[in-house]
Amino acid sequence: MMIPPKWREAYYLSGTITLQRLWNWIKQEISYPLSNWTKEPLLWSYPSSFSLEPTNYCNLNCPECPAGALEMKRDKGFISPQVYVPVIDQLAEHAMYLILYFQGEPFLHPQIFDIIQYARSKKLYVMISTNGHYLDKEKSHQLVNSGLHKLIVSLDGADQEAYEAYRKGGDINKVVQGIENVVEAKKQLNSRKPLIELQFLVLKTNEHQMEEVKRLSKKLNVDRLALKTAQIYNFKNGSPYIPETDKYSRYQKNDSGEYEIKMQMKNRCYRMWSGCVVTFDGYIVPCCFDKDASYAMGNIRDRSFKDIWKDENYRSFRKQILTNRKGIDMCRNCTEGLK
Repeated sequence: MMIPPKWREAYYLSGTITLQRLWNWIKQEISYPLSNWTKEPLLWSYPSSFSLEPTNYCNLNCPECPAGALEMKRDKGFISPQVYVPVIDQLAEHAMYLILYFQGEPFLHPQIFDIIQYARSKKLYVMISTNGHYLDKEKSHQLVNSGLHKLIVSLDGADQEAYEAYRKGGDINKVVQGIENVVEAKKQLNSRKPLIELQFLVLKTNEHQMEEVKRLSKKLNVDRLALKTAQIYNFKNGSPYIPETDKYSRYQKNDSGEYEIKMQMKNRCYRMWSGCVVTFDGYIVPCCFDKDASYAMGNIRDRSFKDIWKDENYRSFRKQILTNRKGIDMCRNCTEGLK
């Protein structure tokens, strides 16, 4: 009997639970709603999940990505053991879930499998997201052997024309072959990990291929297909990438003919209690919408994570989230983090 991917994911995640991590999560789930109610940033826990940035270099030139066509304001580089080891050591005490991705292409990092294996040695659930151009047969075997739990592969098109309309410089055939390599490596090594999720970013340039990509995902024998909405930076006057399919657009036209974000912004954000992001050079930033680390709260190379997580700077930021979230520019284009 085939076990649904969600159940398998829950099973893998359950294997990371310790009493300390469970108690931390319980405190998180209590303090967050109380903070929303009181409008005071009550913080009794540490993150239950976190993201690490292996690198912010990328091989593609996607038009709505700071690591691609948009100009990233911060330096570029690769995470070193001097950063990822203390981060994982300090956060794994309370966290269960690690996302090995922020900006850039993770598999450009020459020691990416060392990072995965180190995180797994701390009994973390580990997920990675990739554009799929570096999954040759050798790396696919290394990937399966690393113990990675979940692999997300971006495939924003069912043919080369639609795919490269957004994934500039990409080769759909290489991505498809990479997925096939990982599926085959799982068979050869008799492993059910990693779960493979095909991620299709619905855009105006590819929305006509949604049914076709569903057929492709079945043919590739991946575990799950996720149709995702796209973040557009300068959406006010429209964009050639905003889809016409309302369900998969984050934006809508208002009475004046300009585009606005659909979701009403509320003064709350679950991510400020449940997670954080660590850049390749050690900066702690509030969430994945802070692409340029404009709201860096501190650096793991200078201070302990616990000091940064609960200091006055972070507290003030959470306070603003609870009272005037629209005053934070990166939040004004956000549809996530609400709960």
